[in-house]
Amino acid sequence: MRVLVVGAGGVGSSIATIAARRPVFDQIVVADIDAARAAATAGHTRSERVRSTQVDASSTADLVELITATRADVVVNACDPRFNPPIFDAAYAAGSHYLDMAMHMSTPHPTHPYERPGVMLGDAQFAVAHEWAERGQLAIVGMGVEPGFSDVVTRYAADHLFSRIDEVGVRDGADLVIDGVPFAPTFSIWTTIEECLNPPIVYERDRGWFTTEPFSEPETFVFPEGIGPLGCVNVEHEEVILMPRWLDVGRVTFKYGLGDEFIDVLKTIRLLGLHSTEPLRVRGVEVAPRDVVAAALPNPADLGDRMRGRTCAGSLVTGIGIDGRPRSTYLYQLVDNEWTMREYGHQAVVWQTAVHPVVALEMLAEGLWTGEGVLGPEAFPADPFLELLTVHGAPWAIEERTA
Repeated sequence: MRVLVVGAGGVGSSIATIAARRPVFDQIVVADIDAARAAATAGHTRSERVRSTQVDASSTADLVELITATRADVVVNACDPRFNPPIFDAAYAAGSHYLDMAMHMSTPHPTHPYERPGVMLGDAQFAVAHEWAERGQLAIVGMGVEPGFSDVVTRYAADHLFSRIDEVGVRDGADLVIDGVPFAPTFSIWTTIEECLNPPIVYERDRGWFTTEPFSEPETFVFPEGIGPLGCVNVEHEEVILMPRWLDVGRVTFKYGLGDEFIDVLKTIRLLGLHSTEPLRVRGVEVAPRDVVAAALPNPADLGDRMRGRTCAGSLVTGIGIDGRPRSTYLYQLVDNEWTMREYGHQAVVWQTAVHPVVALEMLAEGLWTGEGVLGPEAFPADPFLELLTVHGAPWAIEERTA
């Protein structure tokens, strides 16, 4: 399999490092607007099968030319979701398959943003699913850790553990600490602002999709293996869009264990208008406030040496088990930063995001996942994916909760 990874940030670099160790990949090309960054990523892998090049991910024409030149079987979009449309369109135009970790961005409802969805995450991608299918091309959308792993384990629960699923609550938390830095996110602040300050979306079988105010429905969730209780709030996320398309579920939510400090920072960013992506003219230069915030904070990919602790992602599935009894089960994956830094040289959050698309690529290369059109992770069999995930050193676990 020949793979083109567009984006050499933290996740793209980690994807290249993980994939370089897997013999199923004949060629991995890492492309970025910053040629030096792409070259550094390729060099870090120490593999002759990995090379780098420069590309402008906002240019569909340039991307088509690169995909054609590299003869890429699959294009992996490792950029932030602003660049989804040109990369997605270029993969289709060049006749390649496509994989991303975050779907096309949403647009709030113009008059009732905290009641009704406007343009939902991925709407533009699903709108052309038939065109991809007609050409025999496959786009796997939302194939990171969340979305991605969380969708796969929910599919596993539906196949093996439950006869009826009343609710899926995707819950994400960590006990990560960054030494010597007063405030720093462990993942892209640009994407975090997008997810956390957009109207959160919730799904209910009898109601469909609806939205709420940011940070709604606060709860305390006890994360496993000693991470402990964290305050969690509703956040806009792809799982809420994806799971009801392929799984029979009564309700779906996504909540981050952000913590009070992070929530206060995000509220202040919104209060000051610093979440906006609309450019302002400052001293003759146009710049978006959110880009300034992102530039002012440390790059999460560079914080691994200062970071300690673990990150946890998973789905709490509640309903009726296959034995006919009430059941509540948290299917999760916990990753330790010390291990990812020692084994791969990448911090835990970006590594955890990156390992799942690599496993998905292997599923495609081995013919264990097949399909056409635009599909989410839960559209595929979970068992072979989870088996290979363990081989990668990313085991998953099941914890029973009180139903």
